Amino acid sequence: MITIRKSKDRGHIDHGWLNARHTFSFGDYRDREHMSFRSLRVINEDVVAPRTGFPEHPHHDMEIITYPISGALRHGDSLGHQEDIAHGTIQTMTAGSGIRHAESNPHAEPVHLLQIWILPRARGLEPSHASRSFPIAEQPGRFHQIVSPDGADNSLVIQQDARMHAGIFSKGHAETVALGPGRHAWIQVVRGSLSVNATELSAGDGAAISDESTLELIFTDDSEVLLFDLN
Repeated sequence: MITIRKSKDRGHIDHGWLNARHTFSFGDYRDREHMSFRSLRVINEDVVAPRTGFPEHPHHDMEIITYPISGALRHGDSLGHQEDIAHGTIQTMTAGSGIRHAESNPHAEPVHLLQIWILPRARGLEPSHASRSFPIAEQPGRFHQIVSPDGADNSLVIQQDARMHAGIFSKGHAETVALGPGRHAWIQVVRGSLSVNATELSAGDGAAISDESTLELIFTDDSEVLLFDLN
């Protein structure tokens, strides 16, 4: 079963400095029909204007993944980490018992990113931060495992039985993905278009997938795609 979440149907909030689209309910956008999928709680597509950003604010009991698409985002947190991250560098935080962070765009160009929240395996975990660069653009044509519960393939570790893969694919490429028994998937199209088991998806679209053992992906344009494997 594949259920499409069309890009145009997502929540949309434009604050001027922040233009955001929400796949699931978030902040002032409330939609009881789209609260989460399995442990996947938030997929926000944000565009942050130059020389603006999110002031320091708290989080707790959430696994937070930042996926830059273009531009460079500056991060600082209460654990003492400060860094700029751009496309290919993925950042994770276990908010756990509590963490504060700020995200800003001190540059002259907008920052385009996805921020993803995944519910943790337990409450009150020790807060942590990590980031790592992956050769997503340098090695196209395959999925790179970038987040996992066990650090497989040198991925970043999160505190949940969930895996996140990212890949860049050329038009005409075909990819087969096997899902384990009882597993679910979410596909988020960053750019481009593809079909998933003959279901068409375009940029910004997402798809919740259950009761499918195999996914046949055919890319109908040059594309960048995220694939979540969920319990």
